[in-house]
Amino acid sequence: MKRLDNPPNPYVTAHHEWLEPPPPVKVEVFEEQARSIIAENDSPDVGYRFSVNPYRGCQHGCIYCYARPTHEYLGFGAGSDFETRIVVKTNAAELLDHEFRAKSWKGELVAFSGVTDCYQPLEAVYGLTRACLEVCLRFRNPASVVTKSYLVVRDAAILSDLARETASRVMFSIPFRDPQDARLLEPGAPTPQRRFEAMRRLTDAGVPTGIMVAPIIPGLNDRDIPELLARAADCGASAAGCIALRLPGSVEDVFLSRLRKVMPLRYERIEHRIREIRGGALNDGRFGERMHGRGTYWDSIMQLFSVAARRHGLTDSMETREECTFRVPPEPVTPGAQFELPFG
Repeated sequence: MKRLDNPPNPYVTAHHEWLEPPPPVKVEVFEEQARSIIAENDSPDVGYRFSVNPYRGCQHGCIYCYARPTHEYLGFGAGSDFETRIVVKTNAAELLDHEFRAKSWKGELVAFSGVTDCYQPLEAVYGLTRACLEVCLRFRNPASVVTKSYLVVRDAAILSDLARETASRVMFSIPFRDPQDARLLEPGAPTPQRRFEAMRRLTDAGVPTGIMVAPIIPGLNDRDIPELLARAADCGASAAGCIALRLPGSVEDVFLSRLRKVMPLRYERIEHRIREIRGGALNDGRFGERMHGRGTYWDSIMQLFSVAARRHGLTDSMETREECTFRVPPEPVTPGAQFELPFG
């Protein structure tokens, strides 16, 4: 990785209209030439097999983010390092084109933001997610996006074209209806209102959209579910999903310490409810268990979610069209390349 002494500032680019105010902390950017871009997942809990992540770390700084421990593999910390030391895979689109051309690739769905938000503020400068989606469009390879960012509206035309050519969708992660709660727990992300606005604009552009109430933090935002799903349906969403709070590894310490700081009066109740859905523990990392809870309280949350989803006609977020339109386009022409003329 190469650390940039003077990293680009997305808040003073031509895309400033898409972004929130700049974060109060200094962000360090590291550029790298990645060796591969498609990550394969074999977890039975996740609704996709392959994912693409053009960035490591995330400026949204969500205190509950399950991906924080991945930063430790780079020698960074899972706390403030995760949101201030961002790694940019500058060759993401070139790698994706190369990997799509492999004979072993069969055109399966690729999920963007399997780890960190692919539309975090630096995307306004680097445009790596946009470039990767353009590759998906050229190959007619299905793609899905999960994001909290309003910046995704910039790529409405590409996402709309992709939806017409093959399976495609954008899921908005909106776990809180109260903007104050969102600001405390997701300090670098756009407000819920901005996310709903982006959802409506993409829907109007012909992009299938949905809402992810993720994570559900018992004792905090489970009560928000009916209003969130109602607002999503009003914005044209067709799908809804939810995931229980996960606190793997060092995420537990980051989440609890920051939660106690920003919500001291609600802290004990929330911790109690988390333990209630986890059999007395704070986390359950077992396959088949980590994405949801157990017990009476969790069952009541799921019943509330199910009733609200049916009322507003929202389907399971993991449902996709079973359609293979994948094709390999011609190799891009290299400037100055010599061609053989068809003379005998």
